[in-house]
Amino acid sequence: MQDQLYNQDDYYQKVKETFEFLKASVPFSPEIIITLGTGLSGLAEACEKAWVIPYEKIPNFPKSTVETHTGELIFGKISGKRVALFRGRFHYYEGYSAKILTFPLRVLTLFKPEIYLVSNAAGGLNLSFKSGDLMLIKDHINLIPDNPLRGTNFEEWGPRFPDMSRAYDEELRERFKKVAASLGEEVKEGVYVAVPGPSLETPAETRFLRLIGADAVGMSTVPEVIVAVHAGLRVCGISVIANVNDPDNFQPILFEEVVKASQKAEKRLTTLVVEFLKTL
Repeated sequence: MQDQLYNQDDYYQKVKETFEFLKASVPFSPEIIITLGTGLSGLAEACEKAWVIPYEKIPNFPKSTVETHTGELIFGKISGKRVALFRGRFHYYEGYSAKILTFPLRVLTLFKPEIYLVSNAAGGLNLSFKSGDLMLIKDHINLIPDNPLRGTNFEEWGPRFPDMSRAYDEELRERFKKVAASLGEEVKEGVYVAVPGPSLETPAETRFLRLIGADAVGMSTVPEVIVAVHAGLRVCGISVIANVNDPDNFQPILFEEVVKASQKAEKRLTTLVVEFLKTL
C-alpha cells in the first residue's frame, strides 16, 4: 500500500474492503485490540488462538520491514476476553505516512471494540527510571511530523477535532496499577514522546526531550492512539523502559540492546496484562 492512498475516497474504500474481508473470516468481533511492541510478543503465546493470518495475506495491509516485528494478526481469547492482537506494527521511519501505518488499526476499529491496549519499547528520559521498568503512559507528545487524521474526515469513524485531553484512560491506569501492586510489581507513570526515527537520539536531543516534559521516547504508538481516541476507544498504553541515558553522561545506544531489555521484561508484562484483562 503506497501513499497515493491520500486519495481520500480510495483510502475509505480500502478500509471498508479490508474490514469486509476480516468480518467474513474472523470468528468474532473483538472487545479489546492489543498492539505488541518490540520484543513484547510473549502475550501472543498466552492467547487462546482462534484465527491467525500473516499481514501479507490481508488485503491492503502495509508490508512490515522491521525484523523484530513478526507481522501477523491474531484473534483469540485472553482471560476470557475476546481480543485481536497485532503482533508487530508499522512505523513512520519505514517510509509510511501516519495514515497508512495506522491503516490496520483503523480497520479493526470498525468492529467497535471498547479498549485499545498498546505496548512499546522506549528509551528512558526520566533519570529515576532504570532499564526494565514498566511505565504506564499518562500523556504523550507527538513529534512525528504527520497526523493520521490529516485529510478528509469521515464522521462515521469519529469527529473532525477529537479531544485529546484524556487520551489515556485514567480508570484503566488505576486498575492496572492495582493489579501490579497485587503482584508485587512497581509500575511507573510518565509522558511518552514519539519521534520520527530511525536514528536514535543525540545527547542534545535527549536533553531537549527531557526539557519539554517527556519521561520516555520511542518511534511509535502516538499515531495509533490518535486513531483509537478518534474512534472512541478507551486507551491504555505501556512502555518497557529499555535503557536510560543521562545526557551529561551519555552512553552509546544499540538497538540490539533495546530488544534484549524488552525481551527480559516480556514475562513480567505478559503476566500483568493477563491479570489486568481479568479485571475488565
